[in-house]
Amino acid sequence: QVHLVESGGGLVQLGGSLRLSCVASGFTFSNYGMSWVRQAPGKGLEYVADINNYGTMTGYEAPVEGRFVISRDNAKSTLYLEMKNLQPEDTAVYFCDRGGVRGQGTQVTVSS
Repeated sequence: QVHLVESGGGLVQLGGSLRLSCVASGFTFSNYGMSWVRQAPGKGLEYVADINNYGTMTGYEAPVEGRFVISRDNAKSTLYLEMKNLQPEDTAVYFCDRGGVRGQGTQVTVSS
């Protein structure tokens, strides 16, 4: 059974940084590409970034490119999202995603 557990969220000031983690279990992590998605208050799910199974190819939505970095450690079955220069519009619940399966999410709140 696929199990994803996100952590690392919190309250941060405008321009601050956070590093999110997602520990995966129940499947062979290194066989799957992974994504981060987010859901802002009152809005639907939004793609943030993705990475292939080897960690050699990444993609980002335009608003976060240059500020966020997705990475993975296959030996630890862990996905990361390094976020810098956070803006109020980054406030959301962040989920790691494997083909539509997500964890419980971690809240990121950016105060201005």
